[in-house]
Amino acid sequence: QVQLVESGGGSVRPGESLRLSCTGSGYSYYNYCMGWFRQAPGSVREGVAFLYTGGGTTWSTTPVKGRFAISRDNAKKTLYLQMDSLKPEDTAVYYCAAVPNRACSEGFCCAHTEYNSWGQGTQVTVSS
Repeated sequence: QVQLVESGGGSVRPGESLRLSCTGSGYSYYNYCMGWFRQAPGSVREGVAFLYTGGGTTWSTTPVKGRFAISRDNAKKTLYLQMDSLKPEDTAVYYCAAVPNRACSEGFCCAHTEYNSWGQGTQVTVSS
């Protein structure tokens, strides 16, 4: 049974940084698509950044491209999201997600995959 636990959320001012972590257990962690999603109040959940645990390039969505970076530590089964130059519109609950996938080899493919395991979410608030 896949379990994902996010941490690292908090309240920051515009322009500041946060790093989110997502630690997994109950699965091999290899040959998985993993991603970060977010959901703001009154909005639908949207994808943020994606990667394939087997390697390849990562991929981020347009609103965060150049500011957010997804990375992984396979030995620790941990996914990260480094968020720089935060803006008020980045305020949301952030979720990590995972799905086994042997068809993908990089983040762009993983961004267009259905996910079946989710963490509980961590709140990020950006406000002056």
